[in-house]
Amino acid sequence: MNRLVSISKAANILGVSISTVRRWELEGKITSEKRADGGHRRYDISKLKPDEYRQTKDRRKTIGYARVSSHDQVKDLERQKELLELYCAKQGWTFEIISDLGSGMNYYKKGLKQLLNEILSGNIYRLVITHKDRLLRFGAELIFSICAAKEVEVVILNKGEEGRFEEELAKDVLEIITVFSARLHGSRSRKNQKLLEGMKRAVKNVVST
Repeated sequence: MNRLVSISKAANILGVSISTVRRWELEGKITSEKRADGGHRRYDISKLKPDEYRQTKDRRKTIGYARVSSHDQVKDLERQKELLELYCAKQGWTFEIISDLGSGMNYYKKGLKQLLNEILSGNIYRLVITHKDRLLRFGAELIFSICAAKEVEVVILNKGEEGRFEEELAKDVLEIITVFSARLHGSRSRKNQKLLEGMKRAVKNVVST
């Protein structure tokens, strides 16, 4: 992952003035990687100070994150973990795997909290997932934004639509309705049970199609 910074930050990193950075670029001692909108220079930290960059990168971890929604998907969870392990090993990365068993709408899963803590603490260099929805059903973009702010590379192995999306989404929605219905009507109320039975039938219809 390129770490592109502005000319002022590049000058800070190198301990020189902005005019010196400009002069060095004209002399060919350093190069700007690309120009953002407006023509502003951007410099790659890994080329400004390669030794320091390499040491910093080596201290940070690659994390593979796997998740499934329910206990009947445990085999799929194992497949995800194996895929992440094989991919990371093939790249020659030193890595750890964090996994969760829980709804994609649950923001309080143990593994997800551990992952976020590691990202915010600056301990992760790279995050690898099989699909975007493995992080969260809705809200994955927020985590990607945090990764960008903390300079964490995100690798998504499959960027296409994930198989059985409708099935998992239906289960997640059922979980939400179960919780809210129990709070409104009581977990044993006839109204609650009737609602849940209707939702279960809807989930079975989705799974069978």
